[in-house]
Amino acid sequence: MKILTGKDIREADRYTMEHEPISSLDLMERASRSIARWMEENIGREAPLLFVVGKGNNGGDGLAVARMLSEVGYRCVVCGVYAPEQMTPECRTNWECLPEGVERCTIDSLPLTESTVVVDALLGTGVRGEVKEPVRSAIVKINSLKNRVVSIDMPSGMGTEFDNAGRTMVRAWVTLTLEFPKLALLLPEAGNAAGRFVVLPIGLDQQYMAETPSFYFYTERSEAQRLIVPRHRFAHKGTHGHALLICGSRGMVGAAVMATRAALRSGCGLVTTHLPESERMVVQVACPSAMVSCDPESVFSCVPKHLERYRAIGVGCGVGQDPRSVQAFRDLLAAVTTGVRLVIDADALNILAAHPECMDLVPAEAILTPHLGELKRLVGPWSSEEEKIERVHSLAARLQAYIVVKGANTMICTPDGRCLFNATGNPGMAKGGSGDVLTGYITGLLARGYDPCRAAVLGVYLHGLAGDMAAEKYGEEGMNASDIIDFLGTAQTETMNVSE
Repeated sequence: MKILTGKDIREADRYTMEHEPISSLDLMERASRSIARWMEENIGREAPLLFVVGKGNNGGDGLAVARMLSEVGYRCVVCGVYAPEQMTPECRTNWECLPEGVERCTIDSLPLTESTVVVDALLGTGVRGEVKEPVRSAIVKINSLKNRVVSIDMPSGMGTEFDNAGRTMVRAWVTLTLEFPKLALLLPEAGNAAGRFVVLPIGLDQQYMAETPSFYFYTERSEAQRLIVPRHRFAHKGTHGHALLICGSRGMVGAAVMATRAALRSGCGLVTTHLPESERMVVQVACPSAMVSCDPESVFSCVPKHLERYRAIGVGCGVGQDPRSVQAFRDLLAAVTTGVRLVIDADALNILAAHPECMDLVPAEAILTPHLGELKRLVGPWSSEEEKIERVHSLAARLQAYIVVKGANTMICTPDGRCLFNATGNPGMAKGGSGDVLTGYITGLLARGYDPCRAAVLGVYLHGLAGDMAAEKYGEEGMNASDIIDFLGTAQTETMNVSE
């Protein structure tokens, strides 16, 4: 799913009205109907609804939704922070169309109960600079309440892209964003203020959406489904690739187990794990389907023989940064031949950061999977989300690599400048071992025959979906990284079986 900027969103509205054709008021009605439908399905009629509305189209959406829900039995109260004569024509029309059963109030006399749901319809995507009065006071008032808050399109005060640090903005329980997610909802600078966001279609012109260029995308289930390669009826282990994992050291063999188990869930034909000989029994017992390549030292100290056997190599999980491992990693980078795909994670990333001369040895189309701490060591600190993305883009272009920045809405930056955000995953995955699982799984997908971009995007999506399934069973606090592995197969099956 393509993500458009605020400027492009406004142009999409204009283009839709001109080419459908449809009036601004009727397009507002269509958007409001989609919002009202979601609220009917998710908020019981016993909950009073308080709409806090501005003077623009976002306020008009809120007023239309209040009218629609009032007509089906909800108790709706409207608080307009501007006088009707200050409203846009569409907003004022919806104000004048409110049924008699919809109460009016002021921001100083809100009729609230514990169960009241507050609907934020102040600004939406119409933010220009700092929020001014009377909207600023209305946002402060909303944030002082203990009630659940539903924001229409965007939490009021939040810009659609960057520069949201320190802004006054509504803190929502749910954000009902229209047509596609806005970039700011996916970034940590302000994304927490949105709560959970839901994308609601409103019928903007699909041709305009398809033809408008964007570097930002959002991977949902339909996109992930199209990436999955079906298994051939006459397949055998030799046709589905051999993955090599260079993982683990004395005291860190768990990382090797996690990565190996995940690779075995990827569908590749064979998995070999290279680790210290002293630790081999742990992997052989935990992962009997995998083969073992033994390193004579207690750390990664030598490159496994016959690298040409392998279609993909994953390196770094739990290997440490011993000088012997640094040299072995250099040797590995120099030895990787064309056609062998590489995933670099954890300590291998830290070696790259500490020894930047190794950067020139990274093969094109490698996949790097840093968490934020590792990323800072690779690209240096940043002062804003925009600068962070620019730095990641620069690294991806320099290495001609795919950079998987792990975290909420994991971001994948491609060598050609695209930035793909992920729709799956949850905070329960922020635990030791989750990254090892992702490395093993992506390495297995590469061995299976996926190209690096597909392997990264699909691997991140299915890893997050498996995490969501684990959280549903064990809870976000109780789940652990091993639970993610247990659901990887189910995640892929469920994604494959979704109807178009």
